[in-house]
Amino acid sequence: MAQIESRTNAQARALLAKVDHMVAAARTQLSRSGRLKSEGARQVASLVQAQVQAELAKRSVEDLRALVEGQVNLKALIKAGYTTADKVRPLGEADLMAVHGVGVQTATQVAKAVRVLADKVRRDTTIRFDPQRRDPGQTVLLSMIAALRHAVSTAPGLELRLGRLTERAGPITAAAKPTTRWWRFVFLGKKDKQAARDALDDVAEFLESPEVIAFGKELEYLRRATIAEWYQHDVWRLYTEDAASFNALLAVLGGQGGTDELEPAQGFLSEPARREVRATRLDVSRMKTRLRVYQHFGAQFAINRGRCILGDEMGLGKTVQALAALAHLAAAGKTRFLVVCPSSVLVNWLKEIEKHTTLTAHSLYGPDRHVVAANWLAVGGVGVATYDILRGFDLVVGAAVDMLVVDEAHKVKRPDSQRSQRIARMTASADRVLFMTGTPMENRVSEFRALIEYLKPEVAARLEPSTAVAGARAFRRGVASVYLRRNVEDVLVELPSKIEVEYWVDPNEGELEAYRDAVRSKNIAKMRQATFGPGSAKLERLVEIVDEARDDGRKVLVFSGYLDVIAVIVQELGDAVVGKLVGATPSRRRQELVDEFTRRDGHGVLVAQIDVGAHGLNIQAASVVVIAEPQWRPSVEEQAVARAYRMGQIGVVQVHRLLTKDSVDRRVRDIQDHKNRLIEEYVRKSDAKEADLRAVDAGEQRQIVELEHRRLFGEQHPSEA
Repeated sequence: MAQIESRTNAQARALLAKVDHMVAAARTQLSRSGRLKSEGARQVASLVQAQVQAELAKRSVEDLRALVEGQVNLKALIKAGYTTADKVRPLGEADLMAVHGVGVQTATQVAKAVRVLADKVRRDTTIRFDPQRRDPGQTVLLSMIAALRHAVSTAPGLELRLGRLTERAGPITAAAKPTTRWWRFVFLGKKDKQAARDALDDVAEFLESPEVIAFGKELEYLRRATIAEWYQHDVWRLYTEDAASFNALLAVLGGQGGTDELEPAQGFLSEPARREVRATRLDVSRMKTRLRVYQHFGAQFAINRGRCILGDEMGLGKTVQALAALAHLAAAGKTRFLVVCPSSVLVNWLKEIEKHTTLTAHSLYGPDRHVVAANWLAVGGVGVATYDILRGFDLVVGAAVDMLVVDEAHKVKRPDSQRSQRIARMTASADRVLFMTGTPMENRVSEFRALIEYLKPEVAARLEPSTAVAGARAFRRGVASVYLRRNVEDVLVELPSKIEVEYWVDPNEGELEAYRDAVRSKNIAKMRQATFGPGSAKLERLVEIVDEARDDGRKVLVFSGYLDVIAVIVQELGDAVVGKLVGATPSRRRQELVDEFTRRDGHGVLVAQIDVGAHGLNIQAASVVVIAEPQWRPSVEEQAVARAYRMGQIGVVQVHRLLTKDSVDRRVRDIQDHKNRLIEEYVRKSDAKEADLRAVDAGEQRQIVELEHRRLFGEQHPSEA
């Protein structure tokens, strides 16, 4: 190879040092996650310590009496000003004995009791990020987690590029090394000298290549992405956009409490069963979303068991666990997967596949379903079909698949129905099967046996009605080979205090016709109500949510802006409805309804007009909130949700938003997103009123009507003429 130019030994050393520096910088970046974890763990410990101290400040010294043995003189401590546990905690036994009236027995027992209490509080302490309060210590921790998340997400690509760099640079830098010292170079033969010079030229060319220059820029960017740099970002906005991944990393740092949560979070399986499931390596390379710990276990369970039921309570993410199992199989070379679900969640499955995985989704629904099915069978991916569309759809029913997922599987509990027989045929030919149902099975042994019959008949044969007598946990352990269920309470430490889910539903023909008529009439209110009538997809999904909440003994709060929609909901839900809060409801009666709803034992539904129920009422008894249609102003929805999600609410609040695909709902959501971005950008920087920015004027509503008219009918709206 021709020599580019003659270089001194110092120049040669500089070139090789540049390569070494780049390799060292990359390795430093790859080791960052370990350092960031250590720093994050220290920050977590600091925040936990502060929370423990704050909690001890609420505990009277008298509370220690339950933790001591024998007689102690607590009154002497109180008289001396040591009234709360946090004031006693820093004191040693000698300090306590210095207090008038405190002897050895009291000092020893009190010091021990405070340590026990502090340890108990620490074990029960979890960090919950509060975007409203924005605690400075939590902001620092979020910055650390943001840096850690970035380091973890970039590590695989960085490691791959570093491997390519060292593979290419290693031989040429070794060959060029003699040029760095005159005493090495001078004793080489003529041929070896030329080879060393050529190798040095290769190093120079290598360093000037576009790939290496880009790699250097990437390293510089990563070097600057420090905790301090992330602190300058709005990390709270990042958190609200992706709380799941931040909370998952928080768990890694020890911020989710010190209690042993493994057994409930792993479905109360026996320890041998838990070990067996945990030993299953889950490949998440085809996932875009970080799983919570219990979700990771659920996906492992699905893979390990092969044919099983995932029975987690509503809101815990059964869908993402199923997708993680499919993604694992896809990473292992499997190609064909099928999801069967009710029509009310078809669109959601398609969106969730795209959001959480790199798999291709195929909608096996609609007039072109046969063409789509043929393509799915040819190229692979995740086919999504509804129960009803499978009738006569032999191309799909008879297909061999690597994994079949059956959502809302309790719908096939009657083995003599045609729907159940189709599912039975499909489960028989599928390699793996996952049934999903949020309906608790502990008190429905006959129904449960019917579902198990599809999957593992030998287990179904052993299942007796007496299996459930010992209680829910014993039941779960008894059917651990095929059934995994976790309640919200089982995994509470992993959850945010509010879970929000959007359900996009496909309108049926009747809804579409009603919607077209509403658009023709230029009536925006009719457009917004057209897809929530009797028999509508939204109503079907609402009933499913309410049924699942009933099975879990949870109270539901349903909001709509329209009296006609409320009437449809009340008619459909029947006796489950405690009452309805509308504009015509007198103030005193409103509070009486809330009190009745709160006192009601177990499940109940309160239906409210959103402008009425969103103000002035405290409805903390509800842990499930449903919003029937998107509101023009996001603040209206926020206020409605705040009726249940507020200080005093125990546990997790689930918020379900019902939205119709290809309708005015999409336009309203776009406006909401735009208004929220304005709030983010301007309100914190100015005196602008949030209400002004979030208001939707008549011009925007007219524009929506015009856009929908043009989309549906392909012609100019009369108002444009």
